This record gives sequence, C-alpha cells and structure tokens, in this order.
Amino acid sequence: MIEVVAELSRGPVFLAGEALECVVTVTNPLPPTATSASSEALAWASAQIHCQFHASESRVALPPPDSNQPDVQPESQTVLLPHRGERGQCILSTPPKILFCDLRLDPGESKSYSYSEVLPIEGPPSFRGQSVKYVYKLTIGCQRVNSPITLLRVPLRVLVLTGLQDVRFPQDEAVAPSSPFLEEDEGGKKDSWLAELAGERLMAATSCRSLHLYNISDGRGKVGTFGIFKSVYRLGEDVVGTLNLGEGTVACLQFSVSLQTEERVQPEYQRRRGAGGAPSVSHVTHARHQESCLHTTRTSFSLPIPLSSTPGFYTAIVSLKWRLHFEFVTSREPGLVLLPPMEQPEPVTWTGPEQVPVDTFSWDLPIKVLPTSPTLASYAAPGPSTSTITI
Repeated sequence: MIEVVAELSRGPVFLAGEALECVVTVTNPLPPTATSASSEALAWASAQIHCQFHASESRVALPPPDSNQPDVQPESQTVLLPHRGERGQCILSTPPKILFCDLRLDPGESKSYSYSEVLPIEGPPSFRGQSVKYVYKLTIGCQRVNSPITLLRVPLRVLVLTGLQDVRFPQDEAVAPSSPFLEEDEGGKKDSWLAELAGERLMAATSCRSLHLYNISDGRGKVGTFGIFKSVYRLGEDVVGTLNLGEGTVACLQFSVSLQTEERVQPEYQRRRGAGGAPSVSHVTHARHQESCLHTTRTSFSLPIPLSSTPGFYTAIVSLKWRLHFEFVTSREPGLVLLPPMEQPEPVTWTGPEQVPVDTFSWDLPIKVLPTSPTLASYAAPGPSTSTITI
C-alpha cells in the first residue's frame, strides 16, 4: 500500500497566467520495523491540469459529439486520461509532466516531488451555472506494474482577467529588480510580471470613483434619483448606492434592490422552448435589500459581492453579466398622505387607509465585476488544500 498526498502551496484559487505549484508526497505507511519484502514500488506518476466542460441538455443545444470521444471517458489501464470517468468534454489541458519513474519505497520511507505549471490564459473561468459548468482540476496519475492507473484529483478555482492575452512580455528590459544572489529563469520572470500586471489593472479599473446619477420615473412622473459612485467592482467589494426620494412627484411606498448575475446562452446554442428546453436566460440573486420608504427623503444600501461568486465573462457558448435589479412600489393617488394632521383641536382617533392602489415597476442597472486577489478569494472557501489517495 502506498499513500499519495498532493498539497497546493498557496491555496486552491489562482489567476489565469499564474504558476500553480503543488508538492506531491509518496509514502510507504508501513512501520519501519517491517521486513524488506514489504517494500512498495510505483512504475510512474505524472500530473496534468485540465478544464472540464458540461452543458445542460435542456438549455444548451450543442453539436453532436464526436463518436471517438464519448461523454464519459472509458476506463483505461495503459493510457493516462486525466478526465477519465467524468462527464462532459475536456476543453483545455496542459501537457502532462512526469513526476518520477520506477520508484521503490522501503517501509516508513517517503519522497516528495514538486510540480509547477502555468495556468493557460485563454481558458474560461471556473463556473458552475445552471446552463454550463467549467471545472478545473489538477489530476495526478499513478500506476503500479501490471495494475490500472489510479487518479488523484485536486479541485482548483481559476479566475480570468480578460485582456492579458494581448500583453507582450518585454524582452530587452528587466521587469523587476534583480538580485545576483537569486536565480530566476525567464519563465519565472514572465509569471511574476503577469501577476503584477493583473493586480495593477484590477486596482486601476476599480479605484476610479465619480458620482453617477439616474432619474427614476414611471408613467406618471418622477419617483426619485439614484446615485452610485462607481460601476466597476472586484469580488469582495460592497456595492453602495443612495436613493433620493425627496424630489419625486410620485409617492414611493417600498423598494427593493438585488445584486444579480445573468447567465445567458448565446443565440446559436439556445435550445428552443417549444422542444421542451428550459429558458436560455437565468438569474441568481447574491444579495438583496428591501425597505419601506413612504415619507423617506433619502436612504442608502450596501450589497456585498461574494468572494465565492464568478466575475463576468464571455465565451462562445454562454455569457455572465452582473446587474442591480430594482423593484419599486408606487402609489396611484397623487399627493398621497398617510399621516394624521400635526395639529388637532382635540384628541381624535386616526386610522390609516386599509387599501392603497399601487403600481409596481422594475429597473435594471448593469455593473461590471472583475476578479480579485487569489489569496483573498481563497478565504471564501477555507479548508485544506490537500488531497490524498491510497494505492
């Protein structure tokens, strides 16, 4: 029996273009007092990163799959298929890297191997939606002699910042101060430079603040004015807005605002509703604020963007966008007054109206949500970054 442990050095969240580092430890758990005949051996082990894609048949109409690539990969004893046994299509994979060959471990002995690979920039982000799923995994394959391959899968979360595909790495000038005491290859320089560039772009895109005002009206007049200080956010930030109802001519009784994502299947892949397909657009609410606001002049709200959510993205099959969804309840009666007069000559009993005729309407404001630091995003799902399997 051999125990294989894979541990991610920096947590399970990465930004596309970063280098993933994993330490693979192979141990013979038998006590050292066991005889030499108890030595264990592995023929080889390799590692590979892949992205698995799966689409809902009721929402997405994909072209017929290739008969040579079944939806569920078959069992194999001689070929390493990192997506073996999983549903969907492997749409992205890195070249496999051999960790070791012909390894023999005595009782109580263990050896560790380091695996490093740059996550492809051109891939989609990790996403588990109602129409499609993009799932990243690091798969480590091990095989004994004359035995089937055993797979150890380590789940990953990949964030994608668009625009880095067109960036050219500077060749002639150093991208960071160099030290004569440190050895760093060109690949390491490029990885650190891309990560630093991504952080600078995120900071520049989300730090700009300027007040944006929107007049909210229905068919009978102005309800109020909505103000927001920026329209581009990062995961983990709060969307803060103000609502001024003092200048409105239509009484607003209640309003609610929801932070939502809109998952939309591209037109060429939409399944027709008449054929029994589900809607090609689905909405998910991540935060919500509701308030009764009659006689309220000014109010505000704050909606947190979850660190576990997916930033907006676009692929050939699906797109994900963020928005603020407002719902207003307004009175049909002009000059509605639901408070008793301030001055009364004698004590009276005042009762508010039992019914108020109202109208409802909604309004959507698109916003943009970008990734955040992978280290910060790792806090959304705290837990061990270690996977173990016994062969």
